[in-house]
Amino acid sequence: MTTKTYSLSELGWRPALQQQISIDDLRTGFAARVSAVFRDRIHVITEQGELSLPVTGILAKDDSEMRATTGDWLWLENETKQPLQLLERINVLSRTAAGSDSYTQLIAANIDTIFIVSSCNLDFNLSRLERYLSLVMAAHIPAVIVLTKADLASEVDIDNYIEQAQKLHRDVPVITVNALDEKLQDYFVSWLGKGQTIAFIGSSGVGKSTLTNVLLGQTIQNTSGIREQDAKGRHTTTDRSIHRLPDGGWVMDTPGMRELRLNDDSQGIAELFSDIEALSNQCRFNNCHHTGDKGCAIDSAIESGELDIRRWQSYQKLHKEAEQASLSKQDRKKAREQWGKDIARFSRRNKKIKTNF
Repeated sequence: MTTKTYSLSELGWRPALQQQISIDDLRTGFAARVSAVFRDRIHVITEQGELSLPVTGILAKDDSEMRATTGDWLWLENETKQPLQLLERINVLSRTAAGSDSYTQLIAANIDTIFIVSSCNLDFNLSRLERYLSLVMAAHIPAVIVLTKADLASEVDIDNYIEQAQKLHRDVPVITVNALDEKLQDYFVSWLGKGQTIAFIGSSGVGKSTLTNVLLGQTIQNTSGIREQDAKGRHTTTDRSIHRLPDGGWVMDTPGMRELRLNDDSQGIAELFSDIEALSNQCRFNNCHHTGDKGCAIDSAIESGELDIRRWQSYQKLHKEAEQASLSKQDRKKAREQWGKDIARFSRRNKKIKTNF
């Protein structure tokens, strides 16, 4: 591991983290930021340098939401360097893992700005952008939409892409870039302050790794082309790690996510689709199903052109998915509680048998 050191403020330390540390903690340990997570080890950056630690103790919990993820802060013991505490996150980006075992998969923690990357070609998809925005807004992380490969599209097409993206949410900036532009950093300078952490998320092949490499001024992540027939990318980044930027910030590149399943992100969906939420409150009846009911404000808005049918369908799909994720989470909680009761019952029974024997 490298011996280069940084101060806590350079690493992104915040007052909200300091408030979690007691006087006793300061005597017995020190702070470390997780820079990468692997199957059996994690890499951390501290004021003393970088360390590689085994995933043991508090980092090996069965609860997936309490395991360390890239960007997390740990409190390590002075002598053994073992983790004593996983500090409460300022924010965390997560999704429901693919497959039948729908556990929560952590993506990153303690991020100041997330750049949702799409491109000015066939990859551009409004419903997919809404999915990413719902995820980010649920985590309460400021978002920016980045449209790459602007050099490969006409001005008319670029203007059309920008117009569509800007309609998704009035408070989310939209920028278009050519990842190979020598002045690329100028587009991101307002988000790259000292100690600031940014992350790129998006599908494979949209240019996340290229953006990361250009901002860093060196090749950290491999890149590859896209399939011409559908502009789909190939997975090049396979892990999540943070890297130091020349101006003092940190950048995280993430693997492309072809399947992005939401958690119980109803709050993020409500924020992104606040216009639809407001319309639904104008329906004549509180239990309106929005499927031809009399006095339905949603139906009226669609008929008048005020509400785009694609946006309404996207809202319905994401809302249903979030509800299913919430129910799955409750089922998992009940299963854990039942498992605990079964273990306690078995222990009491086993103890009684031994006593009688």
